Amino acid sequence: MFLRSLLVCTVVLLSLPAFGQSAPARPTFEIADVRVSDRQINVGVTGNAIRDGRYELHNATMVDLIRIAYGVEAEKVMGGPSWLELDRYTVIAKAPSGTSLDNARLMLRPLLADRFTLAVHEDTRPLTAFAMTVVGGKPKMKEASGGAPPGCQPAPPPQSPEPGAIPKQTGICRGMTMAAFAQLLPRAVGQYLPNPVVDQTGLQGAWDFEFSFTPRPLLAQAGSDGISLFDALEKQLGLKLELKDMPTSALVVDSVERKPTPSSPDVAKVLPPPPPPEFEVATIKPTSPDQKGANARIQPTGMVNVVGLPLRQLIQLAWNLQSEELLDIPKWTETARFDLVARAFASTTNTDQPPIEIDTLRQMLRTFLTERFQIKTHSETRQVNGYVLSAPKPRLTKADPASRTRCTEGPAANTADPRNRNPILSRLITCQNMTMAQFAERLQDFANGYVRVPAVDATGLDGGYTFTVNFSPVGLVQGGAGRGGDAGPVAGGGALAASEPNGAISLPEALDRQLGLKLELQKRPMPVLVFDYIAEKPIE
Repeated sequence: MFLRSLLVCTVVLLSLPAFGQSAPARPTFEIADVRVSDRQINVGVTGNAIRDGRYELHNATMVDLIRIAYGVEAEKVMGGPSWLELDRYTVIAKAPSGTSLDNARLMLRPLLADRFTLAVHEDTRPLTAFAMTVVGGKPKMKEASGGAPPGCQPAPPPQSPEPGAIPKQTGICRGMTMAAFAQLLPRAVGQYLPNPVVDQTGLQGAWDFEFSFTPRPLLAQAGSDGISLFDALEKQLGLKLELKDMPTSALVVDSVERKPTPSSPDVAKVLPPPPPPEFEVATIKPTSPDQKGANARIQPTGMVNVVGLPLRQLIQLAWNLQSEELLDIPKWTETARFDLVARAFASTTNTDQPPIEIDTLRQMLRTFLTERFQIKTHSETRQVNGYVLSAPKPRLTKADPASRTRCTEGPAANTADPRNRNPILSRLITCQNMTMAQFAERLQDFANGYVRVPAVDATGLDGGYTFTVNFSPVGLVQGGAGRGGDAGPVAGGGALAASEPNGAISLPEALDRQLGLKLELQKRPMPVLVFDYIAEKPIE
């Protein structure tokens, strides 16, 4: 989604008890299962919700756990060991009856201290952030008229878009303070703003305004008709964003253990695994022959609307299989199209339901398709096209081994953003203290349009490195989606697509030119999901 609702974090200040009084008991979970978990591809932290007395967090880094527990932004969690943004954890806890989500987050604090020996303190540290100021001292916005709930929403797409026109994104904001707008911007337009935004406008009160800009990946295609976020804010709202180092309140990690202490033996009895998640309401039927095209919408409210999608694509979505080579499925599923309407919750009026993560909706869709089409599967290992990363002429800088292991979208701290100079290279990945094995594993996360199956490291390079790679989205590289859903030619295991006449540079070419690395497709053994049986018509 273009714009999300503003997340307001409540900071609870605990005062010292008066003389002679005992400190109030801190709220705690009744029991908790805390464990190291495998990282899921293309899935961030999920959960952070209470359902049926269970509080759950999945695929969370230690930075995720700390920022949720203490209500701070990830950028303001500083210090600590190098693995803080690398390892992933699962937390499943039983909360006392009536526990609110805010209290559950507070309960995370003693849980982290107990299970990870986590110790933190507040401090003031320099932070690279975008300072938001007013151009010429006068904004191009109207003071809020009142009446509308405060927040920003995306404008609906045009009913009859002009053929070939590059779409702009429009935000409609009502009753917004500048502090709230500054907090919202990085979440809404992260590809432009990899750093936090700090309000330095000095503007008081709330404002009504609208602004339109071209998404960063489409800026080069739009040419002179495009407008960057920075230009849109300055020309349309009179607001300027400038990258600066500024002192900020931070949460500094003093100590933390990498492996949590063991969970209680009673966890399995008190917190048994829940049954597979299912839609409460769902229908599926064959698509009308008159229906042209296909579309699918999955919403965090738990709504799924699919029209005209081939069953094969529905199955790929449900099982999260990026490459068609990773499933063996009947040919007829490519042309058998279906319409699906499903809801995670039967009620559409209960606004208290927490958002549903895409991973949970995938599981619901998988359960539904398995039941309705009587699907039976097994997994087996086959030789398929897999990605191999080698280093014939590496040009890499050794990292400080004490620095955080991370890869992020955007430039390194205190460096110019090359995407502003050359927008056709709109993807910029910056990695810090990353081994080549870790980088190969995460390539599917960074550029799944190019890399549809996990890559393996064959560089022979040891230790961590710090580097950036600047390339074009796969859609700007001719034939970038490749055959069978993979990037570039696959015959003979050759190298992937190179640079294009339009100035676009593919990911493999950028790795070669900028880092001396080579990314190739080669046959190697990988698990393939084999569909033994699929009914051609869903049961009623």
